[in-house]
Amino acid sequence: MQLYCEQVGTGERVLLLLHGLAGNGAVWRPLLNVIRNRWPGRILVPDLRGHGRSPHGTHYTFGHYAADVADLLPAGERVTAVAHSMGAVVALTAANGWYGVSIDTVLGFGVKTGFTEAEKEKAQSLAGSPVRWFDTRSEAADRFMRLSGLKGLVKEDSEAVDAGVCQENGRWRVAADPRTFTPPGPALASLFRVEGTRLRLACGSEDQMVSVAELRRFDPEAVELPGLGHNLHVQAPEALAELMDRLL
Repeated sequence: MQLYCEQVGTGERVLLLLHGLAGNGAVWRPLLNVIRNRWPGRILVPDLRGHGRSPHGTHYTFGHYAADVADLLPAGERVTAVAHSMGAVVALTAANGWYGVSIDTVLGFGVKTGFTEAEKEKAQSLAGSPVRWFDTRSEAADRFMRLSGLKGLVKEDSEAVDAGVCQENGRWRVAADPRTFTPPGPALASLFRVEGTRLRLACGSEDQMVSVAELRRFDPEAVELPGLGHNLHVQAPEALAELMDRLL
């Protein structure tokens, strides 16, 4: 699948920014504004399949997401991934050697390491629900911001919201395919161990999705950023940029 992808800068060293579930590449704009003149190479910012400006797919597994992303990456070049939540698992899947690309480091933040049965049931319910249509952009924007966890962090006229909603035949909807909420399989934890890829993990102290203690099962030196929540790249891009300077 050909993804919508923004490229910033030039050079051989590639930084891949992957958004989380229900988001899109435009959520990285605050971070890009901080790092665009600091990264020594290209920055690739795709919308994953079924999200934002990219096409919808038939299937939404980590393998399908990873194959799409791998098609964006140059063979033989050094790739570093900074990824939010589900995006980090996509990056690790793409790094496992099956897709012909090399990702030497993954910095993931806000990454869930497992799901309860109740969480899986809720996700499956969302995945099986029909598209919700709205008469106004404002209603669709509110739905998008709630699904993506961006309510209160971005304005309704932001680029992320523009990419997160779409209009068809005079009505509005969230751009993401509801089926993207299909819960992951039982082997999620095994995806966190990829030979030859350095994994660094972080989360905000106020992240309701994951704790630093959970992350330290996979990265003993996982970092907790005080006062920040799940979407810390939107909430405090300077803090994430500083973490990148320290860890990458």
